[in-house]
Amino acid sequence: MNCTEAPAYVYDLDEVRRAHGLLKSALPEPSTLFYSVKANPHPAVVGALAALGCRAEVSSSGELDAALAAGVRASDVLYTGPGKRDAEVLGAARLGVRRFSVDSPAGLRQVARAADESDVDARCLVRVNAETAPGGGQGLAMTGVTSAFGADAEWITTDPGAFRDRFAGFHLYAGSNLTDADALVAQFGHAIATARTLADVLGAEPELLDLGGGFPAPFAKAGDLVPFPDLGERVADLLDAAFPGWRSGTPEVAFESGRYLTSTCGSLLVRVADVKQSHGQRVVVLESGINHLGGMSGLRRLPPLVPDVLTGDAPGPVESGDPVLLVGPLCTPLDTWARGARLPEVTRGQVLRVPNVGAYGLTASVVAFLSHPLPSEVVVEDGRVVDVSRLELVRTHPTRTAT
Repeated sequence: MNCTEAPAYVYDLDEVRRAHGLLKSALPEPSTLFYSVKANPHPAVVGALAALGCRAEVSSSGELDAALAAGVRASDVLYTGPGKRDAEVLGAARLGVRRFSVDSPAGLRQVARAADESDVDARCLVRVNAETAPGGGQGLAMTGVTSAFGADAEWITTDPGAFRDRFAGFHLYAGSNLTDADALVAQFGHAIATARTLADVLGAEPELLDLGGGFPAPFAKAGDLVPFPDLGERVADLLDAAFPGWRSGTPEVAFESGRYLTSTCGSLLVRVADVKQSHGQRVVVLESGINHLGGMSGLRRLPPLVPDVLTGDAPGPVESGDPVLLVGPLCTPLDTWARGARLPEVTRGQVLRVPNVGAYGLTASVVAFLSHPLPSEVVVEDGRVVDVSRLELVRTHPTRTAT
């Protein structure tokens, strides 16, 4: 790729397909795989995964539009999220979405109203917030704690009648970016046991059992995906005990993934804007900062990013002797990637690379802050550039109705 494109995100579709193959081979068969569009909504990435048979998990009307435009059928979409607006649920139902994950009886009623108004048969997965977390290495816990996500299992047990309307199954997602196969098995086992208990309480067998995800991947660090050769067999044994008809599709078992499918497909190319000394330390100023990568880290909502920044085709970081302050171009001291980065000597205009940022990269960043141009997004397939585009923020004026 021509380095004049920097800053640019580069997505390799061959790597997307490799990651998909690794994950599918790790899952019990038969099972369905949903791609979490929030990880990377680029149409080429979503389209490549749809062509491989992935369904789409979306959490907004914008993500739904991206999935449909990339070739995902509306009937293959699971619409999730704890704060859906009435208009977006109605719009999704009218576009053909038939499965919604809901977090409360109010969510069930919201889907029921949209289905009745659209004269369609939309059904719900009840998202469950279990009483305890499974333990074992969640990067971001989503169950067993006070949360917007899901209805407490105790709530369902106490008032099962409130959760039966349009019931199609359960959605359980305990945590993200788990550390190893044992942690994944513990999470899925916990989810299966919870679903079995609640199905008995409701007196209704699930049609679809979404066990969530949590599959790990490196982010902004050199490294590769971890294979899970025995995961499928271990989870299948747990399913056999709790839902003996699952192998024939009763229930259909599903998993979700965003980062595992896309993280390693993406790199961010960024140009050095300035190199200087300040109070005895080398400072490297880049043309990209928290506006292009790691915005939530920049806002101090997550631990500091501290990415690996590579030169040329180096597979890993080449360390220098002295720590470097690595910053972006924004007019705030929060625009800092690392205060003690180890970099070789670099020069103004040199292009560097941050690896493994195909998931939660550009669209998870504070792209509107200071109104800098967004980086290009470049799609590579079979070693060739097949698409180059750039997102733009455009101000519109909603139509005003005369009063």
